[in-house]
Amino acid sequence: MIVYHLVAITIAYFIDLVVGDPPDWPHPVRWIGMMISSLEKRWNHGKSKRWKGVLMLLFVLLFVFSIVMIVVLIGYKIHPLVGVGVESVVIVTTIAQKSLKEAALEVYQPLKSGDIVEARTKLSYIVGRDTDQLDESEIARGTIETVAENTSDGVTAPLFWALIGGAPLAIVYRATNTCDSMVGHMNERYQAFGWASAKWDDVMNWIPSRLTGMIMLLGKRPERTDHKQAWTILFRDAKKHPSPNSGWGEAAVAALLGIQLGGRNYYKGMVSNRAKMGDPLGPIQSDHILKTNAILARTVFLFLLLLWLGGMLVEWAISRF
Repeated sequence: MIVYHLVAITIAYFIDLVVGDPPDWPHPVRWIGMMISSLEKRWNHGKSKRWKGVLMLLFVLLFVFSIVMIVVLIGYKIHPLVGVGVESVVIVTTIAQKSLKEAALEVYQPLKSGDIVEARTKLSYIVGRDTDQLDESEIARGTIETVAENTSDGVTAPLFWALIGGAPLAIVYRATNTCDSMVGHMNERYQAFGWASAKWDDVMNWIPSRLTGMIMLLGKRPERTDHKQAWTILFRDAKKHPSPNSGWGEAAVAALLGIQLGGRNYYKGMVSNRAKMGDPLGPIQSDHILKTNAILARTVFLFLLLLWLGGMLVEWAISRF
């Protein structure tokens, strides 16, 4: 069964590279989001909000897992190739390498041509911070941080869970991530209700985020330092991020490019000082966006190879014992 998962993962990887996520195609994440929104409106009030949030998370995850599991099992019952095909279609909806790359390029192109206003607008589509006063370096920083952080969230983490449990666990990961994105906020409305979603998202990202950061460093020679210092930066700075997982991608990219990420951001006019990642060995420039996209592509490919290696080792061990 692991081999089937690996083949489905590989097919999904190539489909995403070519097709990406066309905006007019039906997408399970939209349906999951509608379900979360409906449950949140019904349950996020009164007493026991934390337990209602736990119930919401369990309901969403069990629902999507059950639906996908049934569809996948029917596919494999018809024929293994049908099962692999079904898994591939589901898994490709959980990853977003092409979309992430294109979103970064949407910012890079006007930034490179000198259209700062358009670059600020495009950046505002992919970050939560205020963008209307950012200069070229800060626009590039916001884009780089988005790609670095979402390399794991948007691509390698769902592939990791697809290896563990096929399409059903890949969709469970994506549903978890969607729950966290929608209700896992530390504010008055969601702090209690979204607690379970935020914590479970941290759990599911713990291993993939660390693997991703380390693979980033294994896949590229650092530009302004050596490998030893790059690894030092990764383990020194990754833990500074307010998220237990997001810092791994950002710290790795900062170490590879010899730049410093993090720092001061504004959200609705309110200042937020983020922990700094990396050493400022050079200024952040627009071309670093292209280099970060290259790191994304290389990392995902190497991660896929790692999944094949790990999966085949498990298959070998099972056959031996």
